Order: sequence, then structure tokens, then C-alpha cells
Amino acid sequence: MTVNHADGQSPATRKHTALPKARTLVEALPWLTRHHGKTVVIKFGGNAMVDEDLKAAFAQDVVFLRHAGLHPVVVHGGGPQINAQLDRLGLESEFKAGLRVTSPEAMDVVRMVLAGQVQRELVGLLNRHGPLAVGLTGEDAHTMTAVKHYARIAGEEVDLGRVGEITEIDTGAIRALLDDGRIPVVSSIARSADDGHVYNVNADTAAAALAAGLGAETLMVLTDVEGLYADWPHSDDVISRLTASELEVLLPELASGMVPKMEGCLYAVRNGVATARVIDGRVQHSILLEIFTDEGIGTMVVPDEVAQ
Repeated sequence: MTVNHADGQSPATRKHTALPKARTLVEALPWLTRHHGKTVVIKFGGNAMVDEDLKAAFAQDVVFLRHAGLHPVVVHGGGPQINAQLDRLGLESEFKAGLRVTSPEAMDVVRMVLAGQVQRELVGLLNRHGPLAVGLTGEDAHTMTAVKHYARIAGEEVDLGRVGEITEIDTGAIRALLDDGRIPVVSSIARSADDGHVYNVNADTAAAALAAGLGAETLMVLTDVEGLYADWPHSDDVISRLTASELEVLLPELASGMVPKMEGCLYAVRNGVATARVIDGRVQHSILLEIFTDEGIGTMVVPDEVAQ
């Protein structure tokens, strides 16, 4: 006897509109298993930082990672917001060798914008999903210690002001937060090792140092490009995977804005991080696409021994 259902269809003939969702979840299963319990450091920046929809999607991705059993740590800069505040105050934005020249006056702005504006907004977005995120800066609990950094341009040493080079990472406070089920959100400001100042640290560099210090499984750097291009500007083909040594060869040819990102990836995989990935932050849910799908997006850097 055939049972008539309210919609006039039997279970065998009814179209299961949710089936693609189930297939997506099944595809994610091996990746969920592989990454469960692992720490992922995510550098948040670029367009994802200023577009409201991308910001909301980023927060959803990070919370998803947390509920999927990973331990996400977010490190952020705030270039667009810092530039806007400097403009309002009539202070110049200047960059050399891909790094912001930071006068004492500019450092006050950097500190205020990162810890007081960008971090608070990001913590608020994450905490819409529960009492998860806790904000701190590299100054807190001596998380990041730095000395003055000098850039090299055409063989000359160039003073960048209050720009720091990380000399030490103390992960105690971040590990305590992770153990408590929280999501640390870290502003890229460091305490001085020697002169009492506070230093502006490039967020890509800070994320890489923190990933290495935490022994993270993955460093993910959000950018405004699809990944590392094989032959830019002549081609927009993205290199999907390369080893540390292959990246080292390419570094001198890269555009200045990509240098800190790729140097960070190189440092990470040479200091215990299993993979470092540069992904397109202009794509909604790019983090989930990279970690939980077979295709992935962006460029992945792996240690040399992985390729052998």
C-alpha cells in the first residue's frame, strides 16, 4: 500500500534539496579529522578588513573553526584604518621596503587604531556568536618583544622609526586562552626589548612569529590577490603549491607588498609550522574553502622535506 504524504510524493521520489549540503559536509570530513585539535593562526587584513560582508563572513569562518575542534588565533594589522586616521590628523603615510615608516606621533595613532578600533570591532563580530573572542596586543603578558628594525634599500640601512623586529615570543597568555576555549585576537604591537618604546610590527611578520611560537599546524594570510602569481604581470596563473626553497628563489622578484607576506610564510614553515597559505580575502568564506575542501584556493607553502 502506498502512503500518501502531504506533498503528494513518496520518500523515494521526493527531491532531497538538502543533499548537496550533506555531500559538502562529507567532503569536509577528512579535513575535519586531519585538523581537529590543531592550532591555526590567521592574519586578518586587506579588503576583508573593510568590507562589511567580508568581515561578517570572516567572523563566521573563525567561529566555525573553533566549533569544528580547531584552535584559531587571529592576528591583525589595520593599514586602511591607520591611513584614514593619519589623514584626519594631517600626518603623512609613508612606506619603505613594504613597511610603514612610523614616527612617534604615528605610533600613537597605530596603537590607538589597532587596539582601540580594529581589535574591538573584530572581537565584537566574533562574540556575536558566543563569548569566544578575547583581544590583546603583543605588549600584553610580553607576548611579543621587539627591537628597532632597519630596512635595507639598495644596500643602505634605512631608519623606519618605531618599526620593530620581533626577537621573542611568549605564548603563555595565548595558550591559556586557547585552553579555555577562547579565540585570541592579537594586535601587531610589540614591547621593546631594550629602550622602553612600543613598536609597530608588520602583521604578516607577527602572525608568522606567533604561528612558529605556538607550533601551529597552519598559518593563513588573507590578501587582496588570488595567491602568488607565477609570472605577474604577464600571467595571472596562481602557484598552488611550492616548497620553502622554491619560495626563497622567488622572493627577490616579488612586489614589495607581497614580500612581508611571503617572508612570513617562509619563516613559518622553516620554524615548525606544517603549512603556510596565502589566500584571497576578497572571497567570502575563503578560510573554509582553503581548509575544508579538496580544491582549496590560494598558494600553499610547505617545508622542503614534505616534497621529498
